[in-house]
Amino acid sequence: MTAVQPQISVLVLGIGNLVMSDDAVGVMVAQLLQQRYKFADNVEIMDGGTLGLDLLPKLENISNLIMIDAVETGKAAGTCVRLSGQELPIALQTKISPHQMGLKDLLAVSELMGHTPKEMVLIGVQPGSIEMEVGLTAEVEAQLETLVSSVLAELAHWGIEATPA
Repeated sequence: MTAVQPQISVLVLGIGNLVMSDDAVGVMVAQLLQQRYKFADNVEIMDGGTLGLDLLPKLENISNLIMIDAVETGKAAGTCVRLSGQELPIALQTKISPHQMGLKDLLAVSELMGHTPKEMVLIGVQPGSIEMEVGLTAEVEAQLETLVSSVLAELAHWGIEATPA
């Protein structure tokens, strides 16, 4: 007799501000995933915008979290990164946009309340600009498909399939 695996619940959270150039990338990737794919009921793709601590209830019953965001890496604009585990607090120390402190606080408060997801991954890209402007820089826009593929690969690693919409 085989043990029944508990079903994981996943939140894919696109973070960012649509009027701050490359800071919008997380939201835009989440929107692309919502438009192009269907997922099982245990997966939620969410445009988290700049909500910060307002997202706390969303973390209460999830086991796995994927965040998509612009991340300051010190590398060339458009450089993609995948961070997990102990890399996350370090990455969130460098504040590059107004919402990022909210994201760090969100994860800290979630942990204090005992709602830390078992697995957390940040899929990010080095921004070229976070000035008040609508639209991505060419370097970051060129990485949209890479970011979408990275999220899908992470989900597949967890045994979650995306069905084209």
